[in-house]
Amino acid sequence: MKASDLFVAQLEEEGVEYIFGLPGEENLDLLESLRTSRIKLIITRHEQAAAFMAATYGRLTGKPGVCFSTLGPGATNLVTGVAQAQLIGAPLISISGQKSLTDNWQARFQLVNTVRMMEPLCKKAVSITDPGMIPTVIRNAFKHAEADRPGAIHIELPEDVAEEETEATVQKRSEIKIPYPDPEAVKRAATMICEAKNPLIIVSSGANRKAITEELENFVEQTGIYLVHTQMGKGVVPDDCSYSLFATGIHARDYVNCGIDGADLIITIGYDIVEYPPYLWNGTLDKQIINIDFVESVPDRYFNPTVEVIGNIASSIRELAASIPEKREFPIFEHTRNFIEEKINAVARKSYPPVPQAVVKSVRKALGREDIITLDNGIYKLWFARLYKTYAPNTVLLDNALATMGAGLPSGITAKLLHPERRVLAICGDGGFMMNCQELETAIRYGIPVVVLILNDNGFGFIKWKQKKMHFEDFGLDYGNPDFSLFARSFGAVGIRIKEDDDLAEVLEKAFALNKVAVIECPIDYSVNYETFSIELGKLTCKF
Repeated sequence: MKASDLFVAQLEEEGVEYIFGLPGEENLDLLESLRTSRIKLIITRHEQAAAFMAATYGRLTGKPGVCFSTLGPGATNLVTGVAQAQLIGAPLISISGQKSLTDNWQARFQLVNTVRMMEPLCKKAVSITDPGMIPTVIRNAFKHAEADRPGAIHIELPEDVAEEETEATVQKRSEIKIPYPDPEAVKRAATMICEAKNPLIIVSSGANRKAITEELENFVEQTGIYLVHTQMGKGVVPDDCSYSLFATGIHARDYVNCGIDGADLIITIGYDIVEYPPYLWNGTLDKQIINIDFVESVPDRYFNPTVEVIGNIASSIRELAASIPEKREFPIFEHTRNFIEEKINAVARKSYPPVPQAVVKSVRKALGREDIITLDNGIYKLWFARLYKTYAPNTVLLDNALATMGAGLPSGITAKLLHPERRVLAICGDGGFMMNCQELETAIRYGIPVVVLILNDNGFGFIKWKQKKMHFEDFGLDYGNPDFSLFARSFGAVGIRIKEDDDLAEVLEKAFALNKVAVIECPIDYSVNYETFSIELGKLTCKF
């Protein structure tokens, strides 16, 4: 068998459905092998977008997303998306081509040490130097990418290795079950919860899985213990559950801290310090901590659990629930929920351009419980994290780990590819959209009718707010934009611009009804950023 055929056959054995990428001449053997395979090939217009799309596939399915590029500049373009997958805990396999290991007549042209470049960003990076290595390398790559905490693996396939013949054969995939938690750890955790005055759960991205959702919702209903979602944990328990304290927002004191401050015991579930730093909820080091996760925690000055319940999270929660004898009431958290819900439900200021609160309300009105929003990185991400009620796991896809711009549109395309029956809205700032706007053509070429909402302030709004907060002069952060509605039409997409008398929710409804790639440009008034995040939250006091 030719090595590239074996490579693709092993990918098929691993259950790969899609591969996202942009090939070069060093990938042509791989490309030819993919042509006759069951794997669907999605050719993007930039390698970074391919990696973002693969990371989103991994996050939504729990199976590694796969992306590929050529050598040199193709591989360097993958880097940001690979780093995102690693930091957000999305299983991902990235593949790059490379020059021939022998008889490299092109010398150093386009040559960079891709494996060494990728090593700091991944769980592991490896080059295949012999065709016989292929099955074992790929089997190990998928095993490590999926193992908790999931992350990225990089494989380099040189062009002369890809074209060789080999007698190696496909290795069969094996399933690994996550072990059950230690009964003694469950017992100790249950005792701590029963003895605590105000226990509170912080649920994070590692728990954003359907099996955990069911067990955790049952747990809070049975025990009366409230929970806070991190941004990447939104939807683990639906926000219309009376024990949800909604989600964290800004990396500073926010409404939810009124509840967190009153907790004497924090129960972290699927928590990673990269997403919501423990200093924000344990800065005074006065809280006991129970950590429930698939793997042991990484120590931090502000995160040193007394007990860790390690194993299958759903099983851990179920066994813990069975060890807590009675339901209790926690008035401080009930008051906190009422306080936050008043803020969420407050009537947004009517203006043109609309303020972020009004945009959030319009989007929530237009989308159903299972519909998906994907958020690029910008100040609007904080508004949606804080105010957008979420009702199902993995229906709010954002990155609060690498927090990179440019991921919103590729992520939305993948979400719609995997869930054609749902409405999918990619929400981007003007800056983030322009970083990967070329992928509109990808969505059109493959007939993936994602709707894109561009919030346009003609500047880097998040940084402008921080600049003002630090009392610096307004400098260097404004720019010009195209007419995004005309820009979209030039690709063959539907282009819409929100005018003063338009109702955004109604425009969204019409855009979804078209079942086409559609871009909606909405100007936005960010003056409330400073009013809310700097003035109101800076003076936040909790009366309960």
